[in-house]
Amino acid sequence: MNLPRRITMANLPMEGIYTPNITPIDAQGRVDEDQLCAYVDWLIERGVHGLYPNGSTGEFTRFTAAERRRIIEVLCAHVGNRVPILAGAAEANVRETIEACDTYGAMGVSAVAIVAPFYYRLGPEAVYQYFKEIGDHVSVNVTLYNIPLFASPIDVTTVRRLALDCPRIVGIKDSSGDIPHMMRMIAAVRPQRPEFSFLTGWDAALAPMLLIGCNGGTNATSGVVPELTRAIYEASQRAQWDRAMQLQYRLLPLFDAMIGQPEFPEGFRRGALARGWNLGQSRQPLSKEQLVAAQKTQEQLVQALSELGAWLPEISPAHASPSNNSSSGDDFIERIVKEVMQQLQG
Repeated sequence: MNLPRRITMANLPMEGIYTPNITPIDAQGRVDEDQLCAYVDWLIERGVHGLYPNGSTGEFTRFTAAERRRIIEVLCAHVGNRVPILAGAAEANVRETIEACDTYGAMGVSAVAIVAPFYYRLGPEAVYQYFKEIGDHVSVNVTLYNIPLFASPIDVTTVRRLALDCPRIVGIKDSSGDIPHMMRMIAAVRPQRPEFSFLTGWDAALAPMLLIGCNGGTNATSGVVPELTRAIYEASQRAQWDRAMQLQYRLLPLFDAMIGQPEFPEGFRRGALARGWNLGQSRQPLSKEQLVAAQKTQEQLVQALSELGAWLPEISPAHASPSNNSSSGDDFIERIVKEVMQQLQG
């Protein structure tokens, strides 16, 4: 299959908002390739800077290796050179992970993202050796993925060692939400590897992470409100931190509602549905009670998006209902932002 020549990052850091896109499922439980292509078109049109398929939000563990490869193949062919693709390439062991990396590199992805070993909880030296083996034997750039909630943690010393020892390792996505941890990583690596990318995967702290020096984010909410996450990033690029924080406070309740669903990432599927995108049901079976809770979350998201749409018109739910609460919410957020910025500047 002849694939188009794709965007590569060479010695440039990854920057902007990469969407860890949801994987659409059809009524027969198969990957819905047509809906996947339409959905990413919508994301790109609304300004996301890159795509991150086969990530946690894409439920990579719930698909077969063949399905994961097909998802990347479809996206590389469809997206072309419009935005870079950071492909999730984690498999259950080093050998299969290296094979996936090389396969995706040949398809034309800009880089791959690899989560630290999961199931077995490994110490720092074992984590280093795992990534060192991969970094030394792949033909595509690698981004580390730290998500200690689900996998072995990657500490600052290990990140620095890998950054200095493995030229193929070009960045890290950190979903811990730990701002001091991110600051320590940046301080430890950036003086020696200025092109090394730092991406935050914790949406609740997107603006603060950009303030301390992150290059961007891989944020699940960008799959629901790409306009809002893009606006936060653009405000940060202009050093308009008051606006970035105002936007962050608007993102926060949406993120909390979606991440608060007990079965991740069901809340984000419901958020996409509130924007008019029926991406099907996850392969994770849900009880009637769980479905009722998810429906309530969806109704809350529709209301929140209606209020947000009154303030940022390009964002609106598929079926908006009028709200009279936006002005009082504006005043409250404005007051919080002013207080926070005064403390930072004082």
